[in-house]
Amino acid sequence: MIFNHIRLESILARADDYIVDGKSVIEWIKELYAFTTHKESGIRYDPNAWPLEVGNPRHILDLLLSVIEVSLRNVEIVDGLPGVTFD
Repeated sequence: MIFNHIRLESILARADDYIVDGKSVIEWIKELYAFTTHKESGIRYDPNAWPLEVGNPRHILDLLLSVIEVSLRNVEIVDGLPGVTFD
């Protein structure tokens, strides 16, 4: 099965609250799997090529769904931590 277009809707805004090095983890995945073209060589990076080569066309979708789940769980854990006070 090959997906030509995938659209995720209604991702909970809380998933963007899991921040690593100044960006949400979802943003990291979007940047990592973006189509890019190397300026000097003109070589185009197609993030869909590798998953198709290894026979797992759902790789990027499954990764994104996992990252969303981990993000939501992380935010839930952090919100449940007791507050810290300093004298």
